Amino acid sequence: MDRRKFISLSMVAAAVLPASLSAVDWRATKPDTWTAHTVADAIKAQYGDIKPEESGVTVKAPKVASNGGAIPVTVKSTVDAKTVTLFQDANPEAAVCVWDVQEGGIVDYMTKIKMKKSGTITAIVEGRDGKFYVGTVTLEVALGGCEG
Repeated sequence: MDRRKFISLSMVAAAVLPASLSAVDWRATKPDTWTAHTVADAIKAQYGDIKPEESGVTVKAPKVASNGGAIPVTVKSTVDAKTVTLFQDANPEAAVCVWDVQEGGIVDYMTKIKMKKSGTITAIVEGRDGKFYVGTVTLEVALGGCEG
């Protein structure tokens, strides 16, 4: 490919890319979610008064985390999801992150989170059917970086 063709294709891609990315700025649209101190308050700020079903969502984390600064968390779901929100009850603010799920997308996410003490991690999946689903896992954070 010659240089001019490469530059022209790059310019077209740069012009089209922002239009194809349609991410929601959850911190701007739901600011109370990010300042809520309890999981219940954060869920209410994000989704309103909901009664999630305890099915279709799996949250995995180590039973004992030797490093509270980098705890691997996996969220999987069989639900046709619209959004997935992760919460924890160990830090001052309960909300961790929100994922927008594209139509037909597969919910199989992994992230690392910080937790200053032992607690529960909760994932809420907003289904395209209008229902909400929940999964939780409880873990111990070893103090002092040792597993005991």
